[in-house]
Amino acid sequence: MDRRSFNRRLLAGVAVAATGVTSLSLATPAANSAEGAPKTAPAGGQVRHMKLYAEKLADGQLGYGLEKGKATIPGPPIELIEGDTLHIEFVNTMDVPVSLHVHGVDHDIASDGTKLSKSHVEPGGTRTYTWRTHAPGKRKDGTWRAGSAGYWHYHDHVVGTDHGTGGIRKGLYGPLVVRRKGDILPDKQFTIVFNDMTINNKPGDQSPDFKATVGDRVEIVMITHGEFYHTFHMHGHRWADNRTGLLEGPADPSRIVDTKITGPADSFGFQIIAGEHVGAGAWMYHCHVQSHSDMGMAGLFLVAKPDGTIPGYEPHHPQGHAAH
Repeated sequence: MDRRSFNRRLLAGVAVAATGVTSLSLATPAANSAEGAPKTAPAGGQVRHMKLYAEKLADGQLGYGLEKGKATIPGPPIELIEGDTLHIEFVNTMDVPVSLHVHGVDHDIASDGTKLSKSHVEPGGTRTYTWRTHAPGKRKDGTWRAGSAGYWHYHDHVVGTDHGTGGIRKGLYGPLVVRRKGDILPDKQFTIVFNDMTINNKPGDQSPDFKATVGDRVEIVMITHGEFYHTFHMHGHRWADNRTGLLEGPADPSRIVDTKITGPADSFGFQIIAGEHVGAGAWMYHCHVQSHSDMGMAGLFLVAKPDGTIPGYEPHHPQGHAAH
């Protein structure tokens, strides 16, 4: 198969890619105020604990996992509520030093995850990283500070170089979502990482697909790593270019988009209703830099009817070859 040709790949019907990632969701949905209303995030302020492993994978790549022997690329989604503190017992099962560096939340220098601050982990070692979050508030001088809520990410900062170039290229990265009290919670969440010319470290003929049913509230966490700028585009769906992707009301001035430029270490997220106003189908997502999409940076958002069927979608190659 020519991995540069998405049309050929679509005809081949690449199968739904199970993420294989166990999510550490720390948000307990609040009670609905009315029947059918979406679930929302509760108040924060909890002290949480988790264990995270760094491991070598069979194909020479690297990953993070919540259990030994179950590392994945991307690493497990982690969720917090503004006000929460998370203590991570980080275990290095590899034969090289590794670390855990986070974007968007508060941490002391001892939890920065770099060799410069001696906060990495030697082979076979263990270290506890502590991440803290806070709500928006007024400073003593009367100005306002931003809260921690947002779509963030974590990654290695040690493997290969002091900036973790080798670790990131091989898959040591994952999503972090910090919610604000009252934020609407999704039915499904998917992470898409443009890493150089791969998606979730998979080449073009293996790009991951994601499946939902019409009406599902779907959250996309989009992260970019590597050397290139990309342009994320989702067919058939659009969102508000703000913190959540949701409008706060009819007068909300947020720009509505279906395409967003994203550079190395950028991250953003949004929620959409699968198939809203467009129905079921094999909806493409891809990098809209033309040469990048031509080289295979594309996948499918498979939106099924309630009976599970997807109009016009063939899950197997015409010649009977199993799909990836």
